[in-house]
Amino acid sequence: MLVNAKDMLIKAAAEGYAVGQFNINNLEWTKAVLTTAQELDAPVILGVSEGAGKYMCGYKTVAAMSKAMADSLGIAVPVALHLDHGSYDACLKCVEAGFTSIMFDGSHLPLDENIEKTAALVKLCAERGLSLEAEVGSIGGEEDGVVGMGEVADPDECRRIAELGVTMLAAGIGNIHGKYPANWKGLDFGALDNIHKATGSVPLVLHGGTGIPQDMIRKAISLGVAKINVNTECQLSFQAATRAYIEAGKDLQGKGFDPRKLLAPGTEAIKATVREKIGLFGSAGKA
Repeated sequence: MLVNAKDMLIKAAAEGYAVGQFNINNLEWTKAVLTTAQELDAPVILGVSEGAGKYMCGYKTVAAMSKAMADSLGIAVPVALHLDHGSYDACLKCVEAGFTSIMFDGSHLPLDENIEKTAALVKLCAERGLSLEAEVGSIGGEEDGVVGMGEVADPDECRRIAELGVTMLAAGIGNIHGKYPANWKGLDFGALDNIHKATGSVPLVLHGGTGIPQDMIRKAISLGVAKINVNTECQLSFQAATRAYIEAGKDLQGKGFDPRKLLAPGTEAIKATVREKIGLFGSAGKA
């Protein structure tokens, strides 16, 4: 059974660890995340970008697959199905499709419009029993065509969004999507501390979890981060393992092409990545 993310994040914030969100792109990725979370007795969030939703034949297909897979595998840990960086229209579609959590990314909009649309979704999610993530200050890099320069969020703007009743808040603190460049200055912990103080008990979200040093991850958790997103690292590990398998010529079976064997090494690589991140975030054994 899929649940919303509220209880798992409140528990994480209170006990000083973070729940991992791992983005999924197909059946194999979904299975890898679910089985690893079950193995480690860790709560987990399945992230679905708008692009991945389209690739997997729409949000209804993703919701049906995720629910059926969790049931068939006997997954007992808390699992939330979450729209990642959604537009307002995509949020509405995911609510109807059966997602248990949504993110409205209004960070690129004027603040008043971000507040207006977030408030409307707070009301809708409360009626439907969903958790809601909002964003202030863009996350650097590109996510499904939306480019952010990594602006640091304003604490007062964060407070105004948090007071609407959102479940969690993503606030830009110098983090970016994708690989971090060699000249990256690191996370702005002064800004994070001010945002945490301004937003009270609202769990904070750190996007762009790939490549952030362990000490920065731990410090971010100590300053209110209760959810950390990982996508690029799973993509890179899947890509490397699949390429190695193909280059070794092991995809030639003699009796035809078997995609299950081709995808197996990449799937195992994703499991290893998820296992490592759950250990780093401190969420193992917290289900």
